[in-house]
Amino acid sequence: MTDNTPTPAAPAEPTTPPQRQARRGGRGRTPAKPQNQARAPRAVHPVLQQLFDLYPKMFGAQFLPLKLGVFQDLLALHPELFKREELKVALGLHARSMRYLESVAAGHPRHDLSGEPVEPVAPEHVHHAIMEVFRRRQMRSDQDLRPYARAQLIEAIEVSGLSREDFLLCVRQQDEVSTALLGEAFSELGEQAAKREALRKTFEASGKTVAEFADMYGMDPAEVTETLERARLAQTAQAAQASVAATPQALPAEVAPADTHAAP
Repeated sequence: MTDNTPTPAAPAEPTTPPQRQARRGGRGRTPAKPQNQARAPRAVHPVLQQLFDLYPKMFGAQFLPLKLGVFQDLLALHPELFKREELKVALGLHARSMRYLESVAAGHPRHDLSGEPVEPVAPEHVHHAIMEVFRRRQMRSDQDLRPYARAQLIEAIEVSGLSREDFLLCVRQQDEVSTALLGEAFSELGEQAAKREALRKTFEASGKTVAEFADMYGMDPAEVTETLERARLAQTAQAAQASVAATPQALPAEVAPADTHAAP
């Protein structure tokens, strides 16, 4: 016998009245997305994933500046794995990433694929990284990040060991912001050097030991020693530069025309 008793319909889910929907999403607007909604993870370039698998020290949790010529090294080591153009694109993405630029800006040396340091990063590359990190951070921040960038520039200039003229010659083309920050950095460096020189002269005139001098001025003896050493190094460097500038440069010997002894 067939059961013809109708099946009761499932109760409909309660709906939000139209007027409440309008109040929640606004008149004619799409309801706002939840503030804490997680962003979808960014897709990783497949070649970068391969590089991470092969060299986790260089392409893993920590980014380190890569040695010059690493592109050619990778092609030579893995000719069957990497295509030239794809590898170039992947390394370009890596070198422009924020984490990589931060590593260069911090002054870390360049490393080979095994993670061993091989050479310092050129001053112009450190400067470029500092300014690029500053610009990106400043665009996302309401705070003035110039003091942080200026402190990094001061450290980079000191590590380079270059004079103001030589450092500016290295970095060459500058925009208005970079020029202003470099000017502020060199100005602060000049003030620091003047203070060190004043302390050196005061110490040498005092006739006291480092410990006595530090105690007299309420300073740390280690700090006094470091300041005196830096002041003396600067004095020696200035004397050397002055000596080189005062030495007359020898004129180049005349070179005979290239075809003087050529066969007819």
